[in-house]
Amino acid sequence: MVDSRARSDAFRRLTWLAAGALLWAILICAKLIYLQILRHDEYARMARHQQERLIEIPAPRGTIFDRNGEPLAMSVPMDSVFVNPLLLSDPAVAADILSPILSLDADQLREKLRSAVRNRRGFLWIKRKISPLESERLRSLRLEWIEFESESQRHYPKGLVASHVVGTVDHRESGTVGVEKSFESELRGRQGAARMLTDVKRRGIESQLSAEPLAGKSITLSIDERIQFVAERELVLAAKANRCPTGSLVVMNPHTGEILAMANYPRYDPGHPPTGAGELAARQNSAVSAPFEPGSVFKVITLAAALETTSLRPDTLINCGNGAMKFFGRVVHEAKRGFGTITMAQVLEKSSNIGAIQIGMRVGEKRLHNYVRRFGFGEESGIPLPAESSGMFRRLDGWGKTSIASVSMGHEISTTSVQLARACSVIANGGLLVKPRLVLKRQRPGEFAAREEQVEPPVRILKPETAFTMRQMMEGVVLRGTGRNARLEGYSSAGKTGSAQIFDFENRRYTSFYNASFMGFAPVTNPAIVVVVTLNGSREFGGKVAGPVFHAVASEALRVLDVPKDLPEDVPEEKGKTPQAPADLEVEDLSIAELSPEGPLIEEENQVAEVPETKPGPKAPNFHGKSMRAVVEEAAALGVPVLLDGTGIAREQVPPPGAALEPGQRVRVQFALGAGRQQALAR
Repeated sequence: MVDSRARSDAFRRLTWLAAGALLWAILICAKLIYLQILRHDEYARMARHQQERLIEIPAPRGTIFDRNGEPLAMSVPMDSVFVNPLLLSDPAVAADILSPILSLDADQLREKLRSAVRNRRGFLWIKRKISPLESERLRSLRLEWIEFESESQRHYPKGLVASHVVGTVDHRESGTVGVEKSFESELRGRQGAARMLTDVKRRGIESQLSAEPLAGKSITLSIDERIQFVAERELVLAAKANRCPTGSLVVMNPHTGEILAMANYPRYDPGHPPTGAGELAARQNSAVSAPFEPGSVFKVITLAAALETTSLRPDTLINCGNGAMKFFGRVVHEAKRGFGTITMAQVLEKSSNIGAIQIGMRVGEKRLHNYVRRFGFGEESGIPLPAESSGMFRRLDGWGKTSIASVSMGHEISTTSVQLARACSVIANGGLLVKPRLVLKRQRPGEFAAREEQVEPPVRILKPETAFTMRQMMEGVVLRGTGRNARLEGYSSAGKTGSAQIFDFENRRYTSFYNASFMGFAPVTNPAIVVVVTLNGSREFGGKVAGPVFHAVASEALRVLDVPKDLPEDVPEEKGKTPQAPADLEVEDLSIAELSPEGPLIEEENQVAEVPETKPGPKAPNFHGKSMRAVVEEAAALGVPVLLDGTGIAREQVPPPGAALEPGQRVRVQFALGAGRQQALAR
């Protein structure tokens, strides 16, 4: 009986034990099913998060080169230091070790580490993009809690040179200005990623590439670093010497539109972030984004329109009213020294405001407006740089009664240096409007060949003979007019000066400061470069301030480009004269830019005083219909210097036959083949 009861109790206990074990097994299985099946993805993701690190592999940023392959911007690898604050045994000791090597404030670093520990942060940057020496010293300590991440640092090998064109990047290596911003998507490339398996101390065990990085494209600019250096040097010297707060300079190939140099003042270092509003303003590329009233340089457009649309020619006489002109009930004064009746060519040479108004009125409002638009004013040039300004040029229905006078002299219109260079190129290349070109080619590392940039075909806006005549008149500005400071040694040159008064919008009046400009090209017969110089806030005039800058930059650019000289270097100087206009022969004619409701009426310019009358000089011979040999022989016999263009028979000459020649003035003779000869050659 007792045994039976004992066996029954034992069986009951065994049954409960088996039931408990079964229940326990069921619970374990349920838990396993819950963990391994129902919550598998979630816990696997948590495990990966604990055991793996997803490391971004930055793509190498593309290099920016000049036209000769010189690097202007490139990325170099740098180490960055970080720690896991949760693994530090003593944040204070860590701060004492790191701060002297990395030149950090020990107290600030100590507080950052303690704050990270309090907030349970497992990652803290100590210092990013450290120097190679700092990296070497830290690695020599062999401390496990000091970790490194490889990053890239944008480097500008040429320093400040071309900084406004190239631009700069922020701490994430994203472009902020210049080419770095315009071509951000192509320069940046596409970053990759790798998964790294780590141990309990987050040290790497093995890694697996998830996405391969795609390097950014390298970009080759049309900029020539040698010309750019000279352009910036001369612009800075002129701006400081004349106390100009800003300035810009553009050197362009007039046939292709390629920008060989683009300088701005003040300059900035692209390798250092801006520290204030002043440095931010210095990063503005004034050559494309800061429009200004061009002043007398714009008279080139007025006279070109007149040659195209009227019967006016360089030797046509223009009545300049001895320095005064009544216009819609108001008297417009020329300057201290007025002019009587002078030729159209002399209007440009002497920069006569009244002469320009008379010519503009002969052209008419509609046709003048049309030609200003033809030259590209009032619209963006399309240069691939951020924040390009289109300038300002009002619609014809917005013109007032005196607008034609103002526009004829370069007022009631604003433009940029790039737009002026584009307009001057039309004269230099024979009448074609080209699109400014900054990028020559792009290439991704590993690609077999670079992709050349497509070139937009130029648009003809002037007749070739009009452009040729304008070249001759602009050469007269340099030889005998307001641009004598721009004369070159060994090269012929042509151009136009400008000195537009700066308008004070706050006080609604014109100041005594000027936008002093010079735009020109060289050599005259076959121009290789166009140079536009603008110095804003000058107290002097364009010929005196900007002319010498043109001389220095054009001389060096022609040498760098190996352009053949078209003049002898040892030209004897005329007795009592120097190659450049001496100060006592320059009369800085001052005419106040009156402000009417429609805009200013006149513009200040430095006029050259009339040379006292001398004995009559030789007359220009009649070369028409003669062969080149006959022209050379006759010119040599008469002692008349000539400049020959083309081949065949003499068809045109400037000055015309019988015109009085000033001492040293050359007669330019244009030769062309007869129709029969041209047809024979065509066959």
